Amino acid sequence: MAYVISSDCVSCGSCAGACPTGAIKEGDEHYEIDANTCIDCGTCADTCPTGAISQG
Repeated sequence: MAYVISSDCVSCGSCAGACPTGAIKEGDEHYEIDANTCIDCGTCADTCPTGAISQG
């Protein structure tokens, strides 16, 4: 199951830079993860300074 980004996201972009597949893009409210591209590696969650990313 792909990771998801909650509303706790502060749009810092650290997750997007860390994602090895480029699955994370800036959305209207906060960054979003493309579930079809996400490989469930968890790098984004480890990088997020606010803990806004978790498995969905």
